[in-house]
Amino acid sequence: MSFNFNASSSIIRLNIGGKKFCTTIDTLTQREPDSMLAAMFSGRHTLCQDSDKGYVFVDRDGKHFRHILNWLRDGVVPSLQDFEYSELLREAEYYQFLGLMDGIKASLNKRKEEEEMGTELTRIDIIKCIQSERVRFRGVNLSGLDLSKLDLSFVDFSYACLKNVFFSRANLQCAKFKDVDAEGSIFHNATLRECEFTGANLRGALLAGANLQSANLQDACLIDCSFCGADLRSAHLQTADLTNANLEGANLEGANLKGAKLNNANLKGANLQRAYLRHVNLRDTDLEGARLDGANLLGAIR
Repeated sequence: MSFNFNASSSIIRLNIGGKKFCTTIDTLTQREPDSMLAAMFSGRHTLCQDSDKGYVFVDRDGKHFRHILNWLRDGVVPSLQDFEYSELLREAEYYQFLGLMDGIKASLNKRKEEEEMGTELTRIDIIKCIQSERVRFRGVNLSGLDLSKLDLSFVDFSYACLKNVFFSRANLQCAKFKDVDAEGSIFHNATLRECEFTGANLRGALLAGANLQSANLQDACLIDCSFCGADLRSAHLQTADLTNANLEGANLEGANLKGAKLNNANLKGANLQRAYLRHVNLRDTDLEGARLDGANLLGAIR
């Protein structure tokens, strides 16, 4: 059903990717008058509604739309984790909320400045330290540092705070990350062969293209991580939490996933040959095009 919105239609019902919201025309049009939603509900356009309940459908993920509505109502940027800010920023860009975009970027910059103030060492300090024979940064706060392209092999980072650290293309072979907090860190194309990540928090970390062959990730929090194209051959992933992880195209040949959580994990095109998947719940796992030749699937739920 087509419908022309005007001032008399003050209550607006929205269906954002299946999530239902109710608001007003004033909320949608006043704070961000140049946005896509303001234009949609300006009265100049004819919109299509659900004929039964009168909802206007917008084909976007509704996960963060409540934050968008609160911004339009109050002008307050929500306090979120960095990966959630990235998701919200994508939505703000889509809807053309310029004020919200600026607010998110300002919040991220402020957080980065606060983390840098609390950081105990700088990149230069790290470079000086790794020139010595044995290096330990156990329990040290290195949040937000750029350690990309450094040779950090065999370095002990156990129990350190490594939030949002850039390790892109770094050589971290045999490094120790036991029980670290590395939420949101970037390990893109890093060498992590035989690293120890037992009990580590890597939520939202980017490990796309990383070499994690024979790495130990037992009991690690890997929720929302990206392992696209990563080499995880013979990796130890027992009881790791891979909920919502993206492992598309990853090589998990011979990996041990006993007791791992794979709820909503993306394993499209992944190589799972000879992987150990006994009693793993694969019901909500996307295995389209995955190679499972020789995999141990005894008792797996599919």
